[in-house]
Amino acid sequence: MVRFLRPVLFVCGILTLLMAGLMLAVACFAWLRQDPEMEVFLISFGITLGCGLVLVLGCHDRGFHLVARQLYLLTSLSWVLMSLFGALPLFFSHFQLSAEDAVFEAVSGITTTGSTILSGIEHVAPSLLLWRSLLQWLGGLGVIGMAVSILPFLRVGGMRLFHTESSDWSEKSIPRVQSLARLLVLTYLTLSVCCVLSYWLAGMTLFDAVNHAMATVSTGGFATDDRSMGRFSLGVLWVSILFMILSALPFTLLIGFFRRPSMDLFRNQQVLGFFAIIVVVSLLLTADLIDLQVFAPFEAFTQASFNLVSVITTTGFASADYTQWGTFSIALFFVVMFIGGCSGSTSGGMKVFRFQLSYLFLRSQIRKLIHPSGVFVTQYNGRPVQDDIVLSAVAFSFLFFVTLAVITLLLALMGLELMTSLTAAATALTNVGPGLGEIVGPAGNFASLPVAAKWLLSFAMLMGRLELLTLMVLFTPMFWRG
Repeated sequence: MVRFLRPVLFVCGILTLLMAGLMLAVACFAWLRQDPEMEVFLISFGITLGCGLVLVLGCHDRGFHLVARQLYLLTSLSWVLMSLFGALPLFFSHFQLSAEDAVFEAVSGITTTGSTILSGIEHVAPSLLLWRSLLQWLGGLGVIGMAVSILPFLRVGGMRLFHTESSDWSEKSIPRVQSLARLLVLTYLTLSVCCVLSYWLAGMTLFDAVNHAMATVSTGGFATDDRSMGRFSLGVLWVSILFMILSALPFTLLIGFFRRPSMDLFRNQQVLGFFAIIVVVSLLLTADLIDLQVFAPFEAFTQASFNLVSVITTTGFASADYTQWGTFSIALFFVVMFIGGCSGSTSGGMKVFRFQLSYLFLRSQIRKLIHPSGVFVTQYNGRPVQDDIVLSAVAFSFLFFVTLAVITLLLALMGLELMTSLTAAATALTNVGPGLGEIVGPAGNFASLPVAAKWLLSFAMLMGRLELLTLMVLFTPMFWRG
């Protein structure tokens, strides 16, 4: 067991040292701004650095190769550790947050969910606001790396359908894998910088632009004010719409597009489906808002498009309390909450491709009922879809809705009413951020939930971020028996 754990803990130690470096950077920012939370970040830095050094020095081993079982454990353990260490500045801050509140906020950040227990955010120290945004930015980068490299190898996720099928990774040389990693980081950095500049040119202060850009590109949704994006102009909202959509597209396709611009990106079946959903639902919401005379036509289109894109990309920004737009809008937002963005992006949710595969599988079954002797091949993006990929999508969907039901029942058992229980469970598993209703809706927060509910939702956010199966497999006796 020691030999099994050593390489996993060594890699976790490296990630812990990375987290310590970010804490030191924020401490320097706090010193420059004469921020009272500087000491908090130095204390957190010392604890995190010490733990990281213990893991790295104590588990160092020359040349190791991680097998599938170790990758399952590494993927889950790294996200848990990053969340716990990320909670330290929040726990030691002058807000005197409880352990469950600090962990909830950190998990929400690192999983790019965007749910919060804080109120009066505009009065929070700038260093803590920057730390929350950094957690989301780091989480978004981790999501892409995990979706493109680790999950396909573990036969989890959707990137096996596209340019990084698991069967290809055994044939790839290390330099090619490292080259892909560099391109992913470069693309992520480029999007982040462009988003900062765009927000700044659209009228945000530089501090707001940096924080909101990190929350936008990671599709996280943490804001620097309780009003979220509602205090900015319509021009800022359109900038946000653009970068939320870009961040919800498969990053491997974005890399190809930036290196050699072509229409291939827009011929991808998942991307086409994603855009189709956005256009159709945005127009439906706009028509409903105009009919209700809530906004003028252009503002109605902007508000509908922004909040729809924010929910479907699982960013979680809000420019208005859309729960006040009537039952039709509420129903649409609830349904869209489950869809999510594209596989291989920073967004959460069930992902567009799983709904497309389910439709193709259903169509094939109907054809077989009509023509029992017929042979029908399910194709996606012009290629046959392997049976195990369809089965994986079905298994994920089944596990998702079973988990949703269990978490909803547990929250209801804790005394929460049905709307809060259901949408809090859904928003945690899909990593959207705000739910529906007065408590966890876009105009509320999660502070008033019971302690047990916060721990449960923190676990649910991690489950959703890790595609459920990656974390659930650790709870099977077969995994530990090898």
